[in-house]
Amino acid sequence: MESSAKEDAQPKPRLIVRLGRLLASHHILFSALCCSAGIIALLFLPALAKNTYLSENALIPGSANPLFSTEDVAEANKFIKGIEAAAGESRDGMGMPKFIVQQMKELGAEVCYHEFLPHSKHFHPLKFFTSMTNDLAIHPNGTYTNSGTNTIGIIRAPRGDGKEAIVLVTPYNSQRVKENELLSLALGFSVFSLLSRAEWLSKDIVWLSADSQFGEYTAVSAWLSQYHNPTFVAGVTNGPDGIAEKAETTDFKRAGTMAAALIFKVGETRNYGDRDSVTMYAEASNGQMPNLDLLNVVHYLAVHRQGFRVNIERISSLVTSAWLRVIAEVIQTVGSLLRKINPDWKLDIAAPDYVEGTANLASSIYNQALGVPTGSHGAFRDYQVDAVSLEFSPTFHLRNENAKSSFLVRGGRLIEGVVRSVNNLLEKFHQSFFLYLLTAPSKFISVGVYMIPFALLVVPLPIVAAALADGGKTEGKSMNDHNMKGSADILQVDGGAWKWLQSARVLLVIQIWAVIVSLLPYYISQIADGTPIQSAVIWVVLSIIVLIILYAMLGSPYSAGVEWKLLKATMITSISIGLGLMSIINFATAQLGSLIVIPMCLFSRPVKARLGMNFLPRTVLLASNIFLAIFGFPPVILLVMKGLSKGTWTVDIGDFWVSMEFLWEWSSATYLYIFLVHLPCWLLCIHVLVHPCRQAGSKVKWE
Repeated sequence: MESSAKEDAQPKPRLIVRLGRLLASHHILFSALCCSAGIIALLFLPALAKNTYLSENALIPGSANPLFSTEDVAEANKFIKGIEAAAGESRDGMGMPKFIVQQMKELGAEVCYHEFLPHSKHFHPLKFFTSMTNDLAIHPNGTYTNSGTNTIGIIRAPRGDGKEAIVLVTPYNSQRVKENELLSLALGFSVFSLLSRAEWLSKDIVWLSADSQFGEYTAVSAWLSQYHNPTFVAGVTNGPDGIAEKAETTDFKRAGTMAAALIFKVGETRNYGDRDSVTMYAEASNGQMPNLDLLNVVHYLAVHRQGFRVNIERISSLVTSAWLRVIAEVIQTVGSLLRKINPDWKLDIAAPDYVEGTANLASSIYNQALGVPTGSHGAFRDYQVDAVSLEFSPTFHLRNENAKSSFLVRGGRLIEGVVRSVNNLLEKFHQSFFLYLLTAPSKFISVGVYMIPFALLVVPLPIVAAALADGGKTEGKSMNDHNMKGSADILQVDGGAWKWLQSARVLLVIQIWAVIVSLLPYYISQIADGTPIQSAVIWVVLSIIVLIILYAMLGSPYSAGVEWKLLKATMITSISIGLGLMSIINFATAQLGSLIVIPMCLFSRPVKARLGMNFLPRTVLLASNIFLAIFGFPPVILLVMKGLSKGTWTVDIGDFWVSMEFLWEWSSATYLYIFLVHLPCWLLCIHVLVHPCRQAGSKVKWE
């Protein structure tokens, strides 16, 4: 009676504890429901996209009549003829920069040259999350060798105080200029000329004619690095226009803090007979995006004021995909049914719109997850400057003067309108979203919506880890009870804490291996004249050797005392932390990674543990584990992603080296994710699959 009274007097566990125990006891069902809901929510994202809108009222795009006229077009045509003549007469490659500087001087702008060297791309293990830098190498006689030359013009705002500026960038290749690049320069000059006469300017205007012979990003990044981090080199006497001009043109000119930047260029002619289009590129390094209001201003002015068709990048292979059309029909049917049940549930979307939105959304996620800028606007974003790249795609032949004049008028008015809107701002862009995905130029998914699928995929992980840990302790307790008659040492070693340490030791060994594997390319890249295939093979061989050595020195996962349940629980805990950290750095990478590693973690189970199961569930689990083990391997993932995005399915081991080299050269955090989060998880899953799976009650032999 007394014992029963004491039991009744004990307080009941808190509700959250009881809920946790309930979920842990049904963790298989809970995981299946959450993962299914996460995938379904991800498929519904295109239907949940909202129309874009302007959050900052001060922008008021299109409120003023544009001043860009046919006179500016005539000036642009005159500029094209002049720069063609200058490029043909020059032998030292400085004809075009000299001509551009001379034209800007005549407008009353402050001008200067900026010389830079190509970026030497090397693997720097400790320089992740930092922007690319251009280290200037000086020739002994004080001149640059094999350098590019940017030309910069600055218009001081008549109504401003010099503290803010708007940057316009037109890239061109000074060594092999094309006709469309000449048109880009003419468009930039005509707008710059118009703004030099504008009395309403309150922000300085900087026009950067970026010499893109080493790449557009390199030219812009080098100029920005000098702009924000001045370097002073003694004894440099270069100046393309002689001694009288050296003091003026070699003195680096600056304006105020950059409010925004607009990079624009004219692409090659496409789609004869269709409407002229503008393609927006916004993705910067490690998934950074400019403020959505900047994209909204461009879209509004381009579509509703100048009649352009606005595009964003998309994965073309998905547009013609048969399986995506089937999903689109299902989503359309489900959305119509939900709309009938509750008219406030606006989930109905036409099947063609869903396919188009999914192709755009997939491209947006892929570009953000890749962590590499899609244009030179990414260099601005490294300095927290909102920027967007615009590529005009005319539908006419560039020799058609009438069509070219009409195009220049509309293009000039578009750029003028964007400058007017940014000029109206009294502070930096901050009202709208910085975290978003695009499903169309005028539709977006905010962070509050697209994080739901990720949360649904991740939430089962701690529950499953707790259930496995509780199962591991139960097995450890049964083994201790079975060996109670043995020595006290075995009883102490078989405790649950020691088994946790054994699993943690395995995780530590694999993480050390992953760090070494991620650093190996730095040393492999030092090998002269190595092909990508040779480098990849050396990388694989060295990785296997290092793993064997670490297992021999620190112990393998198959040594006595390592239980697969605790090993799996440790793995799930590690991947939860890794995905959580990656979601802060680059959410798109964490989202794509969760679709692969979470099913791999949840389904992994020793092959020997299925021997007592029925044939059908054993076959399903075995097939799913083999499938996930194959497609969870990083090189295979690379092949799949490349096939979906590029449409090519060639298998080449050298491609993996080239892709990883591409990521580390751009300091993409995705490289760290692949080797410090995904690869250890995959190896642990393989260890769980081939685990000897000692049964409880078996005698343990310690080495």
